[in-house]
Amino acid sequence: MVALGARHAVLLASALVLAACSSADPEGPSAPTTAAAPSASPTSADPTGSGSAPTTSSPSTATTPGTGLARIGSTRALTGGLEVPWGLAFLSDGSALVAERRSGRVLRLGRDGSARPVGTVPGVLDRGEGGLLGLAVAPGEDDTVYAYLTTEDDNRVVALPYSGAALGPPQVLLSGIPSGATHNGGRLRVGPDGRLWIGTGDAGDPNRAQRRSDLGGKILRIGLDGSVPDDNPFGSPVWSFGHRNVQGLAFDSAGRLWATEFGQNRLDELNLIVRAGNYGWPLVEGTGGGDRFVDPALTWPTSEASPSGLAVVDDVAFVAALRGRRVWQVPLVGGTAGEPSAALREDYGRIRTIEPAPDGTLWLTTSNRDGRGSPTPDDDRVLVATLR
Repeated sequence: MVALGARHAVLLASALVLAACSSADPEGPSAPTTAAAPSASPTSADPTGSGSAPTTSSPSTATTPGTGLARIGSTRALTGGLEVPWGLAFLSDGSALVAERRSGRVLRLGRDGSARPVGTVPGVLDRGEGGLLGLAVAPGEDDTVYAYLTTEDDNRVVALPYSGAALGPPQVLLSGIPSGATHNGGRLRVGPDGRLWIGTGDAGDPNRAQRRSDLGGKILRIGLDGSVPDDNPFGSPVWSFGHRNVQGLAFDSAGRLWATEFGQNRLDELNLIVRAGNYGWPLVEGTGGGDRFVDPALTWPTSEASPSGLAVVDDVAFVAALRGRRVWQVPLVGGTAGEPSAALREDYGRIRTIEPAPDGTLWLTTSNRDGRGSPTPDDDRVLVATLR
């Protein structure tokens, strides 16, 4: 059942509650809750830095999926036998690069399912949830691949030259993102503003999220050369803070940034991201933080989601759920989230990544070989879903 307009606040004021963070399953330990739209702070602006504020009015509880909204139709496996595929980025010809988290290997996948390695990113450390995570390619610029990886010392973002056949040596764009066995974040997205957006996690230390000088528990924004844009709110890569573990980033048709976030024990989140916004972690989990914090647009119990990848097509958000073992489809109307519906429930197990392909389909990766799933002999797989 879906309950609209509910408020849930979890005040983490004791060591007992903080200790529960390490005991809970960080990527999946009963149905979604739609919250009031995020209330922008006085410094908030359009996520692309254009200066127009995002819509902040309360959503209509009557918003429901209707005709004309994109929905997942038929789905098929494109390829299988992969080792925890995580990052996925499309090239101009409709093929895609996919990153294997544990090995650091990158493969090029054709639309016919053919797969060939194009290189292994050096320095990748396979530790816990860390490894080779997000990939991104700027539209029409196939000669550079951006990657988020865990090393011995940190998480970092690098740029790798790409010849079409092989990856070259990495150039570090941003280092010093905290790493840990859990909560590494890892999603990359080149935005409509031409900037590189980065989702990070608190690396197991919740207090990082509220420290604006720390790169953990944040959404970051940098130039494609690693520079800090002049219109970032704090003179640093930090765009928003108070996040626990951000693994999904996507822009809607108005250029607004949305993000998925893992909750602790109770509530996962879909957030509309505003400039300089404080999203509450670890002081609040879910909604109900008052004027100081930005409330999520939508929440789920952790058993129903554990949300990782995020794609937005025709202003419908497609949320890949790990423990939930499904894809949530959420209409986005004027900066608010409507009532979600589930697709692929239990069909393919844990869904990690979801990306819109140039041909109008969605490509998804499973994460059944990450130690928390029940893999089939074909796992892990890249799936292709049609939209109807």
